[in-house]
Amino acid sequence: MVMNDILTSLDKKKQQLERHLPLSPDLLENLYNWFKIELTYTSNAIEGNTLSRAETALVVEKGIAVDGKTIVEHLEAINHAQAFEWVVQHIHTPRKQITQQLVLELHQLILQKINDAQAGRFRTVPVRIAGSSVIMPNPSKVPDLMEQFIDWLQTSEDNLVKLAAEAHYRLVSIHPFVDGNGRTARLLMNFLLMQANFPPAIIRKEDRRKYIASIEKGQLGGSLNDYYALQYAAVDRSLDLYLDSLEEKEHKTSLQQEQLLKIGELAKLTGETTPTLRYWTNEGLLKVAELSKGGYQLYTQDQIDIVKKIRTLQESERLTLAEIQLRLG
Repeated sequence: MVMNDILTSLDKKKQQLERHLPLSPDLLENLYNWFKIELTYTSNAIEGNTLSRAETALVVEKGIAVDGKTIVEHLEAINHAQAFEWVVQHIHTPRKQITQQLVLELHQLILQKINDAQAGRFRTVPVRIAGSSVIMPNPSKVPDLMEQFIDWLQTSEDNLVKLAAEAHYRLVSIHPFVDGNGRTARLLMNFLLMQANFPPAIIRKEDRRKYIASIEKGQLGGSLNDYYALQYAAVDRSLDLYLDSLEEKEHKTSLQQEQLLKIGELAKLTGETTPTLRYWTNEGLLKVAELSKGGYQLYTQDQIDIVKKIRTLQESERLTLAEIQLRLG
């Protein structure tokens, strides 16, 4: 399938998604929280952060420090999550009002408390990428290149998915910052996608080598087809995730709803107390499937086994709740 056909397919899926807008608040919150953690985990992993997906969630959602990980790795997780929240809050900014200042603010969030001297500032020194023969622009050219970049971004009439991917490529090729270029570029790409009602695109950790190689290939004068194919595939996966979530939500039968358990019923079936289950729920160990019309928390049948596993891990291995959460994944 040629690139234009792929873009047409993505636009059709987006139109299919738009027919369901606005999404229900509970589904929207679920997807938002999932993407915040997944984008934070994958984007940082591409740059060498060793926090796992579960550890990233603990740091971002619970504020729990992970043994054996550096302060910088913790800050990278916290910063990226906050930067994603900032993106979500600003996606209604018209593209013609995206300025250099907006890009600098995004970068400042990425590097805050890690390198405050460089956070939100264009580089004034030469940079090289380890293991790459690509020569980045002279620092004296960065302001003009960024001005040209913003002018292109505000005025381009290209397909929105292609524009978002190209914006990412152009920004990392200017490499305007001492550090944080990749994370800023990926967030800017998703800023543009979300503006156009596309879900965020996730560059998977396992695609790291192909992703970096595809960018370098273009920077050395080769074709960008590999790069665009990878980015379009990422957008396609996210669209499928949204559409699958909608389908699952819409096709939930009344029988399935009847099988959901109130917290008191879950307590009776597991031999645990209601306060214990409520505490484990608040700590993120148990998942609430939905709320009843009366506001009761409802659980799926599989949470029975989760409750039993939590108790076993506590008593047989004497694990803390944080350790159990890592074990549960």
